[in-house]
Amino acid sequence: MGADWAVVTASFLASTVEFVEAFTIVLVIGVTINWRSSLLGAALAAGALAIIVGVLGTAVVVFVPIAVLRVVVGVLLVLFGLKWLKKAILRYAGLKAMHDEEAIYEEEQAALRARGEGPTAKIDPFGVVTSFKSVLLEGLEVAFIVITFGTGTSTGPTGKGNSIGSAVIGAAAAFLVVVAAGGIIRAPLQRVPENTLKFVVGIMLTSFGTFWGGEGLGIQWWSGDLFLVILVAGYLVASGILIAWLRPAGTHQAPGTLAASEPH
Repeated sequence: MGADWAVVTASFLASTVEFVEAFTIVLVIGVTINWRSSLLGAALAAGALAIIVGVLGTAVVVFVPIAVLRVVVGVLLVLFGLKWLKKAILRYAGLKAMHDEEAIYEEEQAALRARGEGPTAKIDPFGVVTSFKSVLLEGLEVAFIVITFGTGTSTGPTGKGNSIGSAVIGAAAAFLVVVAAGGIIRAPLQRVPENTLKFVVGIMLTSFGTFWGGEGLGIQWWSGDLFLVILVAGYLVASGILIAWLRPAGTHQAPGTLAASEPH
C-alpha cells in the first residue's frame, strides 16, 4: 500500500506540471479566439491519445518519437507566437493601430440583432490546431508518466505486478485539480484587454515552443520545467526593449499611415 501511495503522489505531481502546460494553451486560445475551437482541438487530441495508447499500450514509450513531436510542436508554436507577438509589439510601439475589439464586437452584435440573428462562434483552424498540438504533446507526456511509474514499481507480495492503476489515479486527480483551477481563473482572464491578452499569449506560445523544441533537440533546461518562467521573463524583457526602441518611430508616424485595416 505504501508503494501505491508513492506512485499516486509521484504521478499526481508530475502529471500536474504537464496538465498545467496543456491547459494554459487551451485556456488562452479559448479566451482570445473562442471556446469551440479550443475545446474541439483538445477533444480531437484526447481522441487521438486514446487511440494511440489503446493500440500501442505500454509500447507507446518505444514507438512514439516524443523528441520529434516536441521539435515539430515547438517550432509551430514559436511561429504562431511570434506572429501574435510581432503585432502586439507594433501596436504598443505606435506603428500599428490598436485593435478596438470591444467596439468591433458591439458593432457586430448590433448588425446581428438588426438581421434577427444570434451571436455565432465559427471554428477557427488556428485555434483548433494550436489546442490540438499542445494537448496531444502533453497528453503523451502524461501517458509516459503513467506507464513509467506504473510498470516500474512492483506491488505484489512476490515483487511482481505493477501500479498502473495507482498511476492513473494520480494523473486523473491532477487533471481534475488543474481543470478546476482553470475554471476559477477563466473569468478574471476574460476581463483582460484584448490587445494585452494577445501580447501575453504571444509570449506564452513562444516560450512554450522554445521549451518543447529545445527538449526535442536534447537541451537539458536548468531546473527542468521551472525554466519556463525564465523563458517567459526573457521574452518579456526582449519585447519591452523592442517596444521602447520602436516607439520613437511610432510617435513620428502620421496617424493616417497606421495599419488600422490590417487583420488582427
